[in-house]
Amino acid sequence: MSSSRARLHSLSFASALRESLAAGYGKRDLGSDLIAGITVGIIAIPLSMALAIASGVRPENGLYTAIIAGFLIALAGGSRYSVSGPTAAFVVILYPVSQSFGLAGLLVASVMAGLILVGLALARLGRLIEYIPESVTLGFTAGIAIVIATLQVPDLLGLSTEGLPSHYSDKVVELALRLPGWQGADALVAACTLATLILWPRLRVPVPGHLPALILGTLLALWLNQQGADIDTIGSRFSFALPDGTLGQGIPPILPGFEWPWLHAGAGGAPFELSWNTLRELLPAAFSIAMLGAIESLLCAVVLDGMTGYRHHANGELLGQGIGNLVAPFFGGITATAAIARSAANYRAGARSPLASIIHALVVLAGLLLLAPILAYLPMASMAALLLIVAWNMSEAPKVVELLRRAPLGDVLVLLCCLSLTVLFDMVIAISTGIVLASLLFMRDIAGMTRVNDISAQRKHVPAELPSGWSVIKVTGPLFFAAADRVFEEVLAMAEPQQGIVLYMDAVPLLDAGGLSAFGRFQKQCAGRGVQLVVADLQFQPLRALARAGVKPLPGELSFTPTLTAALEELAGAPDQACERT
Repeated sequence: MSSSRARLHSLSFASALRESLAAGYGKRDLGSDLIAGITVGIIAIPLSMALAIASGVRPENGLYTAIIAGFLIALAGGSRYSVSGPTAAFVVILYPVSQSFGLAGLLVASVMAGLILVGLALARLGRLIEYIPESVTLGFTAGIAIVIATLQVPDLLGLSTEGLPSHYSDKVVELALRLPGWQGADALVAACTLATLILWPRLRVPVPGHLPALILGTLLALWLNQQGADIDTIGSRFSFALPDGTLGQGIPPILPGFEWPWLHAGAGGAPFELSWNTLRELLPAAFSIAMLGAIESLLCAVVLDGMTGYRHHANGELLGQGIGNLVAPFFGGITATAAIARSAANYRAGARSPLASIIHALVVLAGLLLLAPILAYLPMASMAALLLIVAWNMSEAPKVVELLRRAPLGDVLVLLCCLSLTVLFDMVIAISTGIVLASLLFMRDIAGMTRVNDISAQRKHVPAELPSGWSVIKVTGPLFFAAADRVFEEVLAMAEPQQGIVLYMDAVPLLDAGGLSAFGRFQKQCAGRGVQLVVADLQFQPLRALARAGVKPLPGELSFTPTLTAALEELAGAPDQACERT
């Protein structure tokens, strides 16, 4: 088995890490991984908190995810440069689950998703990403970006979030009604943070823009609050109680501890009831989480392959993602997957191996233990601005515009369908509908490529005049269920009035069950009209399909020849007799 094929079909634990170390790993490599891990860890701290809040849980749950899942996926996975943790793509799935089932339900759904991902890895389904069209992925990611951006409006403008409807269109209407109550101080902090995030990359300074943007936003919020403003911060919105009874604001500066996921609080702080009914209700969300996690992680790995020239181990990556999502919820971590932006930053910062991602998880852990009091001052408006940039980046707006301008109409329809369904209904409905629609359009296009031509007068193929009443008809393209009936109807129309037809099929690569059925009907119609049929030059798959179906030569009705030349020789040898070959 070739190396590239082995990567697609094999499954092994820690394949990326073992491959990196086996290639030769020295002090310089470790130094590069340290720099990359610290850089990405600094980026991940505020992002993990912001994405956890957007998902409807506490900010420390996002940090726990980056620490536990980020460490385990890097250790066990199959992509050398991927960095895993909370991602924006999951927000549209996780937020409704956390609202309906609380943190406990979200953690249980994450465990179930981890089991599904491990099952996908064991089933060697790492090539999953190859079967999802770009129009589908662009459609649902752009839709997710629109939903995430909409969810940030209250914190960007200091609006109340109480009583917001769950459905997107109702939410937009309600937010529009609340816009007159916007707070200038919150909007100013958000604008300052957003402007810094946008302008900082132009300075070409090797410091991530997240850090200066959040520092400026925090300093501005502190000053405005001293002037009498009431800007919401992580410390003012979240509080905690330590096991010794100590109360605090913001996030607790302690290590994530082991706790059964179902023992956390349910919806509204009520106890969570673990039952078969609850698991059945959570199963659709768990399946959605697993499918999106698989798509995101494999898509991220493919992007990194293009950037680096290294090939990922697809099934190994799914295994790592499954293990991370299976274990993290027992330590308070929510769903994780590979993050394209953080992974790209990891590579650009000089990463050499998955150790950089492991170091990133340790940096987040250090931030939790050492910086928790400082993190409490982060304004919610700045966190919303950060997520607004994340939403813009994940939308891949330039690619969407390019596809809308240049792609075939079918791909445009698929993209718009996926985008609309993601925003208005559900991501799983969007992806399912998009794949079905894309498949139908693809089959339509492939069916249109199957053509019929009368080549009786083409001396390149038919050097001599044919006997009276005979014609040679060439079929080009697959004869499958979507094309076969039309093709044989066209052939039959060309056969009137005819004594016989040579059906030249050297360019037919496929004959499926629908094609077999259509061929059988066509042959009977020819026999009923007294038209003899000679099938010439079958490829292997159509020949095998006919043989398995028990189709045999019939004297005076149906015969087969290995080449078109053999068929023409038979006609030349018996121009006035039925052409038979048994």
